[in-house]
Amino acid sequence: MAETIQDRVVRVISAAKRIPLASVQPDCTFEELGIDSLDRLTILFDLESEFKIEIDDEKAKQATKISDIVAGVRQLIEAAEEVSPRH
Repeated sequence: MAETIQDRVVRVISAAKRIPLASVQPDCTFEELGIDSLDRLTILFDLESEFKIEIDDEKAKQATKISDIVAGVRQLIEAAEEVSPRH
């Protein structure tokens, strides 16, 4: 079974912060996971590499929960696919 966007985001955050995968839930806030602003930057770079997308720093700063990041990544992927559809 293929990994979902959420699975991949959670895996990237878990690896970047070295916290158990099961601890990273969509409704968790960055604060609850002990993720500070520097950690968030590292995670953004890792997500950009994972998904081959560019994440707007200002929009990313508005995210407070893991689910916010998942939604933002999903939106960027969908927008990229509309621009260059796979054939």
